[in-house]
Formats: sequence, C-alpha cells, structure tokens
Amino acid sequence: MKTPHWFFKKTPMALILWPLSIMYYGVSCLVFKIKGMHPYKSNRPVICVGNILAGGVGKTPIVREIATFFDSPVVMRGYKQDIKNGRTSDEAVMLARSGLQVHTGNRKSNLILLNKQKNDKTPIVMDDGFQNSSIYKDVSIVVFDESIGMGNKLLLPAGPLREPRSALARADAFVIIRSNNKKVILELPVNKPMFFARNTTTVPYNKEQKLVAFAGIGYPEKFFDCLTNVVVKRAYPDHYQYTDKDIKELLDLADKHGAKLITTEKDWVRLPQYAQDKIKYAELDTKIEDKFFDWLKERVN
Repeated sequence: MKTPHWFFKKTPMALILWPLSIMYYGVSCLVFKIKGMHPYKSNRPVICVGNILAGGVGKTPIVREIATFFDSPVVMRGYKQDIKNGRTSDEAVMLARSGLQVHTGNRKSNLILLNKQKNDKTPIVMDDGFQNSSIYKDVSIVVFDESIGMGNKLLLPAGPLREPRSALARADAFVIIRSNNKKVILELPVNKPMFFARNTTTVPYNKEQKLVAFAGIGYPEKFFDCLTNVVVKRAYPDHYQYTDKDIKELLDLADKHGAKLITTEKDWVRLPQYAQDKIKYAELDTKIEDKFFDWLKERVN
C-alpha cells in the first residue's frame, strides 16, 4: 500500500484510528512475549538490522554494507515473495546482485541451516528482525532516516510505528541516514551509540535530460528529491508488481514529454526483462562512517 498521509501528522484520521493502535499494540506485545519465551540461540553471531517504522527508511542498503564488510550471509523473510509463482523478494534480489549469500523464508530455519556449516564463524546478518523475539540477537541495530524521523510518533495504523519509542531500549546502536533536505529531530536514548550514514544517488543521465520518475517504495518522495529535471512523478504502493499496462503507460508518458524513465533499483528488479532493457535505475550508494564498523567488530568479537 501507499504510505498514508496521516503517518506524518496527527490529523483527524490519525486520531480516529488511535483506538485501533492500542489494540494493535496489545496483540503485538502478547505475540512478542510468547515467541520470546524460548528464543533460538545461534552458534554464529547474529547482527540484526531493523527499524520501528513500517518500512521505507532505507534499511536494505545498510544490511548490504554490513554483510559486505563481514562477507556474511543474510537471512530475511522476503516480503511479497511467492515461490510457487517464481516471484522473489525485491530486497533479496538487490542483495544477491551485490554478490551476497541471501536466504529468504523462515529466518529461524535458515539460521539452523547456516549453523550446520561447522567451520564457519562468520556473523550472520538478519534483515528486519527487531520485532522477532524468537531469535536471540548478539547485536541489534535500528535504522532511521533523518528526513522521516518517527513520523507522527503514533503506532500502526494511526501512525508508522510498529512499536512505541520505549522499545528502542532493546537496541544496541542506531544508524541515522543523513538528509540533505528536510531534517527531523530524533529523540533517541542518550546512552546508546549513534552512527551516521549518507546516501549518494548516481543518475545514468546528464542533468539536462528530462526525466519521468516512478517508484513503488515506502516513501517515494525520498527518491524524487534526489533527482533533477523531473517533469513527471509517479508513485506506486510499496513493493508494487508492475503490469504490462503500467509499463506501456510509463513508456508513452516518457515519449510524450521527450523524457527518459528513471526508477529505483528496488523497483527495477521487479520489472520484466523487456522493461529492464528500456528503463534505467538511479544507483544508490550508502556509506556508513568508519567508526561504526570499529564498534561493530568489537561487539561481535
């Protein structure tokens, strides 16, 4: 689905949905406690990279940086994955394209499988497992985007939070993705280390080239703000599966404006082959400050 507009402000709709947030939190707490009664402990260190927002903060590039640094396998649920129909999670494809070993599906089962590789003590990176109490994490890292912060600071469905801010006490550290534009003040626990990352977007066209930009991610405006000379923007629901009709409409729109189509890598991997041949993506390069890896190596060891 598209990110609701009330996730950013305490609008009347957010207040109407607030009672449902209380119910959501109650059920979530119960599930968390039940699953956490006997957590699985991996023989290899588990580095969990998660968030408390419902997607869109840029966690996957952080997972990629950490897994590349340690040459670690990644275990992830694989959102919108459909093995029966041959559909693979877009995040999994992105990570695999970087040469990483990616295991999708039940994370506990994959951890058990990886632990059978007896001679390998490399850390395992778990993507999006901060709310998963059934697995013990040696290090828990929570990612935030400086331009989004915590939205309206309300729980789902009244706001974007999966858990209240008090849950951040479980984190070992925070990674904040810097923003060149809008910046939101984050109220984070002062007794936890905080590190910063910066994204660089490389567009495969010159600055004079007109662009039709489209994206099906949690917060598409983050992508649009990185581009210049955009004549048309098209936002789709997160993890959107593009149809032949969608692609034709986008190609016709680009022709009408004498523009080129541009999208994110996450969207590009969801396109069929014929569309990938005609459409390019903006490459996102994420760099985390060096002292983060010094800290992480010490924690893992």
